[in-house]
Amino acid sequence: MAKKKTSAPPKKAAVRKKKTTKTTTKAKATRAGLRPTPTAKKKAVGKSKPKAVAKKKSAAKSKAVASKRVVTRSPEREVISAGKTPRVITRGAAAVQTKSGFPFSAEQIPALANGAKATAFLRSYRKGAWNQFEKLPLPSTNDEAWRRTDIRQLKRSGLQMVEALPKATRDKLPSIPARLLKPLVGKGHGGQIVFGPGKTTVQLSREIAKQGVVFTDFATAATKHPELLKKVLGSVVKPGEGKFAAMAGALAGRGVLLYVPKGVQVDEPLHSLLWGPGAGLAYFSHILVWVEDGASVTYVHESASPTLKEQSMHAGIVELHVGARANLRFVELQSWGEHMWNFTHERARVKKDGNLDWIFGALGSHLTKNFSEINLEGEGSLGRMSGFYFTDGDQHLDHDTQQNHLAAHTTSDLLFKGALEEQSRSVWQGMIYVAPGAQRTDGYQANRNLVLSKQARADSIPGLEIQADDVRCTHGATVGKIDPDEYFYLLSRGIPPVEARRLIVKGFFDPIMERIPFEGVRQRFQQAIVQKMK
Repeated sequence: MAKKKTSAPPKKAAVRKKKTTKTTTKAKATRAGLRPTPTAKKKAVGKSKPKAVAKKKSAAKSKAVASKRVVTRSPEREVISAGKTPRVITRGAAAVQTKSGFPFSAEQIPALANGAKATAFLRSYRKGAWNQFEKLPLPSTNDEAWRRTDIRQLKRSGLQMVEALPKATRDKLPSIPARLLKPLVGKGHGGQIVFGPGKTTVQLSREIAKQGVVFTDFATAATKHPELLKKVLGSVVKPGEGKFAAMAGALAGRGVLLYVPKGVQVDEPLHSLLWGPGAGLAYFSHILVWVEDGASVTYVHESASPTLKEQSMHAGIVELHVGARANLRFVELQSWGEHMWNFTHERARVKKDGNLDWIFGALGSHLTKNFSEINLEGEGSLGRMSGFYFTDGDQHLDHDTQQNHLAAHTTSDLLFKGALEEQSRSVWQGMIYVAPGAQRTDGYQANRNLVLSKQARADSIPGLEIQADDVRCTHGATVGKIDPDEYFYLLSRGIPPVEARRLIVKGFFDPIMERIPFEGVRQRFQQAIVQKMK
């Protein structure tokens, strides 16, 4: 049956041979969707005072406030990563805020690796991240990137790190369901890392290990591969990029290091799982993937937990490096329980003629704020991002994506599709940035949303920032409801109402499922649709 469009046709903007002009800071901010920052304060309006009285008061007041002089600064646009990539975020030079409400301390920074002291560089990295955590303010709705995501209801003072629990208590937490350990890609795992609340298990086939591939946890990497860990740690994502990035950089004891040597082809997929049961707990993770020139690998990472009543939190960092002519397929599934508050900073760097296929699946958490970014730094590099999400209840998912074309002849392709039930909400903010000199760029981004209830809400904000004059960039966004004609047609064929709605939703997701070549991932999402539409 041919499907009718459930929403208005996407709004598109194409740019071809657009001349580069000198643009003021105010104009750039407006084009990027930011509110221009005022350069001076408005004078207060009030009743005038006699000059004599004013002079006496000002003289007395000057002594009182001499030591309390306040200097105001206009927010500066942040530049992140080696490519001097402008982020579509403003972060003002605000006063230092150390009291964020989190109960963590510097004494809780992981200091051991397999029973031995961590190497000096790892201690230095974590200490530096902690200093950033103490200095950076907690995000608020006054920040452009967080304007649609309010985290004031997060009970920060009630959280504790899972490592602080007694071993006997950790052992009593729910165990990992067997279904999460089954392969989602292929018939088996070439290697698997499982992070539980009490222990970590690492497996890697001998054949893959003989090729020089490193696939292990942070604790093992710090003792057996310190030079390699030092090379890749913090090279793509800096802890100072945000409060939660700094928190994860300082406190993440659970981490994955995947290194594929030059020219090595890993045929069997690798898999890691972060299992985070328990209430009132804080989990931290750090994923490092480094694929050398001409190498190839498929890697699946999943975060999951049961749903509980009391809040828990996860903060994580993901760093991806794809070398020249290398190929990385990275599947990332988020299946947190609906009590989890999830914050991640993720970035990929793709070199000359490299290829990245990045797949996101978001089904869980109470609130998610995710920053995902691709830097296409080499000529001929390709980055594709495919995302799907399904929310219900009072879930809130916020995805902030950035496609940065920093070299000529680069291509990016992004498609995110989501469905929303009950009182849930989704936010997608996307930006395609084309740097000066990045000619013959081809960038595409689209976000489609299907709203299944009157109380649900989807915000979709695409954007373009182009500083080259020979490019092709297109974007679009739609928000729609189930077509009543389609629904009536299915009912007239004797299909029950619930099943009719499911069929329409499955048809809506077909385009994104066609971009995912992994049957296990598709089946997991189909199961989620059935569960959320009971």
